[in-house]
Amino acid sequence: MSNTSNFAIAIDGPAASGKSTLARLLAKRLGLIMVNSGAMYRAITWKVLAQQIDPQDQDAVAGLLETIDIHCGSDGIISTIAIDGSELGDELRNEEINSNVSAISAIPAVREKLIDLQRGYLAHSSIVMEGRDIGSVVFPDTPYKIYVDANEAVRAARRVDMGEVDSIAKRDAADSKRKTAPLIVADGAVLLDNSDLTIEAGVEAAMEILRKQGLTISLEK
Repeated sequence: MSNTSNFAIAIDGPAASGKSTLARLLAKRLGLIMVNSGAMYRAITWKVLAQQIDPQDQDAVAGLLETIDIHCGSDGIISTIAIDGSELGDELRNEEINSNVSAISAIPAVREKLIDLQRGYLAHSSIVMEGRDIGSVVFPDTPYKIYVDANEAVRAARRVDMGEVDSIAKRDAADSKRKTAPLIVADGAVLLDNSDLTIEAGVEAAMEILRKQGLTISLEK
């Protein structure tokens, strides 16, 4: 049964904008679960590639969704995802998945399936969820929305630091131009540019935004 007192903080932004780090630290500070929606799309991409299905074949990908068991949970701190009983982690971050996850994310059947799972987290707890369409599609009614961004040079450097070399410009184009749930600044979201901010300063800036949006959670540490 859903707890109607639970709420979602939506953290959206493009690749390597720093949204995952920000969401994780906000969740820790507020005593909430951090949900990485991108890991869900990466998990589906991993399964599609493992089954040697063409990521551009939407019908085949949709058919695969009908045959696999997807379990979303948490370890009490951050979300977890398992497919067919296998919990996934580091294997979700490699160049092949980076190159194909945007195509998988654009498939309506994939988004429909994962959005239902993402919304299901609120049945158990309040959350900080990061992604690309959290404030615009997954939780459009939440009053707590931040859009995290940084300039392309900074984001490209971060990508290299993570050992990933996919094109930032290519990912941006794919994410913002797709027909299904494109990357946009959601209505009511406040832009946080962290190009020149330290991680700590970014968290403080986000906390100030959330306070102005009306967040009065008593768990803040």
